[in-house]
Amino acid sequence: MARARALLGVPFRLHGRSAAGLDCVGLAALALGRAAPGAYGLRSGDVARAQGWLRDAGLRPVADGGAGDLALVRPGPLQLHLMIGTGAGFIHAHAGIGRVVETPGESPWPVIGWWGLI
Repeated sequence: MARARALLGVPFRLHGRSAAGLDCVGLAALALGRAAPGAYGLRSGDVARAQGWLRDAGLRPVADGGAGDLALVRPGPLQLHLMIGTGAGFIHAHAGIGRVVETPGESPWPVIGWWGLI
């Protein structure tokens, strides 16, 4: 959680992988200390592909997400997004707002599944 919160306010940048700019995959990778996949296809809506690289990053599905776990969500028909659970909301790279934000409450989008470190 400390790593994720340290990135609040970082500008949104598609395929961003550093504090100069992040997308949701870059944010998750930095916060969890994992390498980000090169080709991840979240804009394709391919859930199986996203789940494959989450597994490859050493994450496993968890029944109920908690603080520090990743939520794989579907903000649109052909789009997936990652958010980091805080226990009381989420930290995520918000394209519309243009930066990494922390939002309270439940996910505004359907949660496909939760993923946590082993």
